[in-house]
Amino acid sequence: MYTFDSRIRYSECDIDGYLTMESLIDYFQDCSTFQTQEGPATMEVLEKEGIAWVLNSWQVVINRLPKLGEKVITGTIPYELRGFMGLRNFFMRTTEGEELAVANSIWSLINLEKGTPSRITEDMVKTYPVEPKLDMEYAPRKMALPEGARCFDLPVKKVGVHHLDSNHHVNNGQYIRMALIACGQVADNENVDALSKMATARENMQIRAEYKQQAHLGDEIYPKVYVNDENEELYCVVSLNDASGKAYSIVELKRI
Repeated sequence: MYTFDSRIRYSECDIDGYLTMESLIDYFQDCSTFQTQEGPATMEVLEKEGIAWVLNSWQVVINRLPKLGEKVITGTIPYELRGFMGLRNFFMRTTEGEELAVANSIWSLINLEKGTPSRITEDMVKTYPVEPKLDMEYAPRKMALPEGARCFDLPVKKVGVHHLDSNHHVNNGQYIRMALIACGQVADNENVDALSKMATARENMQIRAEYKQQAHLGDEIYPKVYVNDENEELYCVVSLNDASGKAYSIVELKRI
């Protein structure tokens, strides 16, 4: 297990002083990066070897988002390393022990030049000591677009520099931000009050994201929003597509 202490900053909050969803994802990603930098398989070593960890999927369960100034502990637990795959949990807790959010994630180690999987090395095994995984309800990695759901196409978004990370493709948290904005736009356009509340919820939420291909600077992203509100359980799936209709990422929002 690797953890770091922090305090929720003003720059990480929404207009009401709550940590944003994408900032929560940033905390988790920063946590895994900090652990990586403890070495020996640091980011500099990975770059020299031409390999990188690429995120395949997220499952994030949010009990509540913390507010401005709250002191928190963010942690990560690698629980399986095999072949070219790495599986790890994340959590955020208050210093008093309240569990704010937990997450599961699946990663692939990729040769950047060839675009092919690369096997995990002994240095990576030393960098990420494996421990038992968290007790949470694990959702399937793969997501299907809901059948019979209402579908809405939204205006294209062009990838800018602010969307990118150090690998020069759209940061994982940015896809989730795009999906939340898209849900909010559909809620406003179609007067779906329940969807609006879900898109802005700060507690009892689950977000799942599957990443299928990478978007780069200048690429165009076409959001397609699927809303299933026929049953009592409302949920929303956003497919963030390229011009041909192939998904960069699929994001699901659901109340829990």
